Amino acid sequence: MNAKPDVRHPAVSVIMPVLNEERHLRGSVQAILAQEYDGELEVVIALGPSTDCTDEIAAQLVAETASNTNKRVHTVPNPTGRTPAALNAAIKASRHPVVVRVDGHGMLSPNYIATAVRLLEETGAQNVGGIMHAEGENAWEDAVAAAMTSKIGVGNAAFHTGGQAGPAETVYLGVFRREALEQQGGYNEEFVRAQDWELNFRIREAGGLIWFSPELRVSYRPRPNVRALAKQYKDYGRWRHVVARYHEGSINLRYLAPPTAVCAIAAGLVAGVALTPWGLVVPGGYLAAIAAGSVPAGRGLSVKARLRIPVALATMHMSWGWGFLTSPKSLAKRVIASRRPAVLSAG
Repeated sequence: MNAKPDVRHPAVSVIMPVLNEERHLRGSVQAILAQEYDGELEVVIALGPSTDCTDEIAAQLVAETASNTNKRVHTVPNPTGRTPAALNAAIKASRHPVVVRVDGHGMLSPNYIATAVRLLEETGAQNVGGIMHAEGENAWEDAVAAAMTSKIGVGNAAFHTGGQAGPAETVYLGVFRREALEQQGGYNEEFVRAQDWELNFRIREAGGLIWFSPELRVSYRPRPNVRALAKQYKDYGRWRHVVARYHEGSINLRYLAPPTAVCAIAAGLVAGVALTPWGLVVPGGYLAAIAAGSVPAGRGLSVKARLRIPVALATMHMSWGWGFLTSPKSLAKRVIASRRPAVLSAG
């Protein structure tokens, strides 16, 4: 006779899109396999065209877990290297009723999956998620982590700074009921960034609940240098403008602050050089503001880290704002043309 499924501990598929993650992949997968969860776990790693040792590390993890029937790792190819394509490939290759998204540089807290499964049951949500808890491994990454978890850095975004549990527009990563993913046809692969927001938008349009809880925490490793951080936040801004054009009701003052700051600082610099020194009040005031905001954000950090927080803040703000301002309409038109209507449940 076949064993009955454990409704308290349903089997879980963890999906991971990875590209050039040799630094963190092993630790991320080990945090999954060490989860305090009694149900069956599988980890499906979607491998992009990495140029480092990511594929070799993934192959080692597959071999090391091959004999474990309850916690096993396997891989699928993602030749495009795109995150949404990787997620869809991993979803298709996975088989369990609960699907957990984890990035290759994310570290799940020990009871993350057990807590998420409980919250799915308690709330009836289609997707639950929590806090993106940035943690560094050196002075620069500590500075970025402090910036990413401070309100002066990211505003009032609950998944960065915390908040009360409740319904949300979107959440960080996410723990899904498989039927919700299958009902909506997975991720829209035109959304190279912001694919979580777009999928959660369709789930909510179909009447599903997205739930944020501070009980859920994923440790996140920040980008290792200024250039990588600038690219990350430029992409965020670029795709946030795509989202704003895709769904006009999704914009708010928090999203407009960085592009406004970029324009005001640029105008102030031009005026200060060409017209009057008074024009430098705006960029000078911005520098004073981020320097002052760095003080509470840097409590408990080394002097090296505290001195780098203003650099991290300025990089995040200016890159995000520039990405937003330069986001081409043609990109939004292509994404809008790929719009998928929300699929309502047959029931």
